[in-house]
Amino acid sequence: MKILNGQFPSIEQAASEYLDNSRSSEAAPQARKSFASVFEEKKNETAELKFSKHAANRLSERNIELSDKMIDRLSAGMQAAGQKGINESLVMVDQFAFIVNVKNQTVITALDKDDSNGNVFTNIDGAVIA
Repeated sequence: MKILNGQFPSIEQAASEYLDNSRSSEAAPQARKSFASVFEEKKNETAELKFSKHAANRLSERNIELSDKMIDRLSAGMQAAGQKGINESLVMVDQFAFIVNVKNQTVITALDKDDSNGNVFTNIDGAVIA
């Protein structure tokens, strides 16, 4: 009996090709990781910080230049907010204020101390001073 458009002359050959457990069981323990270990690896990875188009425009308009150290602190502040369950956060870095979407790891807008509109921030559910 031929199966799979004549690729195998017998069912035994097809079974040995696709059901050969000795070959797959040897490779499986080396290639597989537990869900918990994969989850921990992904959780501990530093997510790349993104800037929305609006935030990039605000940085440019307000002549805000961020050093690598400030970006690291902003990212650390966003991660701290995420660990506390915050979704939309105000992250303060030196004299700058950033509104960030924690889930998307995205800076939504950026302000310096002169542009903070009376120091009132809305639509946030937490704040971090980094």
